[in-house]
Amino acid sequence: MTTLLEKDERSQVEEFLKKEMNFLKTWVQKNVSLDAIDYWIKECDPQSRRAEGEGGGGGGVVVIGGGSTLTSGVQGRDQYRNSLTANIYDNMLSGKKKKAPSKQREALGLLEESQLFMELLRDIANELDVTELCYKILINVLMLTQSDRGSLFLVRGSKDVDLHLVSKLFDVRQDVSIEDSIRDEKDVLIIPFGKGIAGAVAQSKKSVKLNDVYLDKRFNKEVDQQTGYRTKSLLCLPILNADDQVLGVAQIINKANDQSFTEKDEEKFRKYLAFAGVGLTNAQLFEMCVTECKQNEMLLSMARGIFVDQMNLDRLVLRIMTDAQGLIQCQRCIFYIVNPTVPAKTKEFLKIFDMHCDKNNVIYRPRPSTVANTLTTSYATRVLQSNTLQVMDVDQDEGSDHRPKTDASGYLVRNLLSVPILNNEEKVIGVVQIINKANGRSFTEMDFNSVQTFTLYCGLCVHNCQMYEEVSALMARQKVHLETLSYHAIETPEETSKLLKSAILKASQYKLYNWDFDDSVYDDFESCKVVVRMFLEMEVVKKFSVDYETLCRWTLSVKKNYRPVTYHNWRHGLNVAQTMFTVLFTGEMNQYISDLMRFALIVACLCHDLDHRGTNNAFQSEVEHPLAMLYCTSTLEHHHFDQCVFLLNSEATAIFQSLNQDEYKIVLNTIENAILATDLALYFKKKGKFSELVAKKETDWKDPAKNELLRSMMMTACDVAAICKPWDIQQKTAHLVASEFFEQGDIERDRLGKEPIALMDRKRKDELPKMQVGFIDAVCLPIYKLLFQINPKMEQMYKGCMSNREHWIQLTDQENKTGGAAATDSAAAGGKQEAAGEADKQRDAGERKKTCCSQS
Repeated sequence: MTTLLEKDERSQVEEFLKKEMNFLKTWVQKNVSLDAIDYWIKECDPQSRRAEGEGGGGGGVVVIGGGSTLTSGVQGRDQYRNSLTANIYDNMLSGKKKKAPSKQREALGLLEESQLFMELLRDIANELDVTELCYKILINVLMLTQSDRGSLFLVRGSKDVDLHLVSKLFDVRQDVSIEDSIRDEKDVLIIPFGKGIAGAVAQSKKSVKLNDVYLDKRFNKEVDQQTGYRTKSLLCLPILNADDQVLGVAQIINKANDQSFTEKDEEKFRKYLAFAGVGLTNAQLFEMCVTECKQNEMLLSMARGIFVDQMNLDRLVLRIMTDAQGLIQCQRCIFYIVNPTVPAKTKEFLKIFDMHCDKNNVIYRPRPSTVANTLTTSYATRVLQSNTLQVMDVDQDEGSDHRPKTDASGYLVRNLLSVPILNNEEKVIGVVQIINKANGRSFTEMDFNSVQTFTLYCGLCVHNCQMYEEVSALMARQKVHLETLSYHAIETPEETSKLLKSAILKASQYKLYNWDFDDSVYDDFESCKVVVRMFLEMEVVKKFSVDYETLCRWTLSVKKNYRPVTYHNWRHGLNVAQTMFTVLFTGEMNQYISDLMRFALIVACLCHDLDHRGTNNAFQSEVEHPLAMLYCTSTLEHHHFDQCVFLLNSEATAIFQSLNQDEYKIVLNTIENAILATDLALYFKKKGKFSELVAKKETDWKDPAKNELLRSMMMTACDVAAICKPWDIQQKTAHLVASEFFEQGDIERDRLGKEPIALMDRKRKDELPKMQVGFIDAVCLPIYKLLFQINPKMEQMYKGCMSNREHWIQLTDQENKTGGAAATDSAAAGGKQEAAGEADKQRDAGERKKTCCSQS
């Protein structure tokens, strides 16, 4: 029953309030706070509630009649408070301007003046859209001062240069929406500082109050004549920031009921604009951040284009110009590419891209010669001989000549920016030219900064693309050179056919299994038959399906690719290979080496000094030879391996072509390690570990790591094996080695102006027997003794080395007795006669190189 009575009473109250609206108005004014009214409005408007939930505005504690409280989503507001700016930021970036829920201005009319002022301040407090903010400022000021119309002008232009006022909101009324109030870009008013009433206020920072505007000469009556509206009274004030700089000018006209503006009106106007200045500063800063973000996103998109279109400069430039439309904001953009093949003084352009943004971004490609004398090209040319050129107005440019301000097609050039594109060496590689700002005004400092940033990315893009084109051209040229080299590096069909048809003697007739093998008894062609017999003895043709003709052609090609230097030539490669063959089969070291690796080791021995230049690694670094730039350490050894791979990968000499991928990888790895092992610097690093294993009587030499170490020691032993030969062969070899070393020493003294080390000093050749003994003790004897301890069959190399050591000691004693007259033809022996100190020097030189290139 109570419930029914309550419902009846509620109905009666509702009917009473509907009939007595004045009573309701009076009661609400006395007892309800403005926050409560806001809350009720939003509760009745679903869109407002949704906006509040997304934006975090409104809510809080609502006070009614100073007593009871209503909680209106405090938790929800706190939840979204931190995302208010982020939401606005995202909306502006995406181009979606979310319209805030409008206040019920009828409700605002019920408020007292102080409450109204505070509410109108709240209305602009969180507004970060400049246009929306300007509209709200105008509407709120009109309400505060009870004025009919208003206009708001914003300052544009650089500091103290071309300062002017611009207004998209002119002659705005309270009953007109923002959409209908905004003027088109072409209809925007532009007022220079000091001109008219608004310009005078902007310049003086002082207010202007007129009861009859027609009495003031600064007022432009043409506006009234055009609009048909009669302006009577006017109040105009500047909008200042915290630094007392003018941000804009607000102007209101015609107070209600034909009254004049009072001092109180001006005071309210001034107070409100003080807060508006803070809001406008924040909104402009926010707008700048959004603009910067958009520019950064555009520049990042352009940067990504570097990797998409880097293979073609024309396509890259077209992409850049198309992507940069939003950044440039101009009617026309010209992209000049400087010709890199001619001196900069000639001021010649290689390519020109001319995009007309006002014609659906049509891009023209004029020939540089056809536009060489045009106005735009003259400005671009000036950039090549000066710093950044910024021209705001072509007509006022003192450096401009008297050429027509239109091009051949009649295009009028009003203003332009012409900025150089620089590479990493600060050289001009292009010019970006921005012509005629889209809105018809002059370019601003912000435009100039944007174009400068744009040119940085252009420089990166163009330089990267040009480098890519240069590298592509070099690779193409390299390919041609490799084809040419391959043609000349591979032995002729005639020589190959000759070897293919030749009878190959037995191994015993060539003394292949003997420690005293002497290559000097064979001519060059016969020496190739010796190599073929080694491979036949190893049955590589049968075991690895090696084509016999390819094997013959490969052997001849290896010989052909050795240079005719004094010692490190084809004959040295042949001797090292024969020694390895003897070590494997006579020395019975083959028990530790697989068939495939034996094949690879013989190949490595034959190729281990391919294309040797007759000088050592230290010399390559000293003269800064390109080889030293390619390889930090073991310079020549890496080069020898590369030459070996070149022949193995050539179709005509691919002796490993029947191997599967895994086998081929094993072979290449074995060859590489073997050739690098001939660098004595690496030998000294590994010798200690090898000695430890031998001292421990290691027997498991088939372990991969130990087997690689063993193969490296075997390569060094074979490389310096001339020291183990019979004395007559040792003497001849020593003479060749000494001659080559002296040749390098002569070059160092005569061309480089430095004294060579003793081993290469022709003036100290009488000391060579003594140095030979030192070399044998430091390099040769240790390795032969260790191999002898592993396998007694290696005794002959150890004994041969010891025997020759005695001969060199005798020569040394004889030299000491005769005062240096003996053994002038005796020289350093062994394949690699660099002393340990020289090896350390080479290693240190390699470590000093900062940039380590490919280790191949």
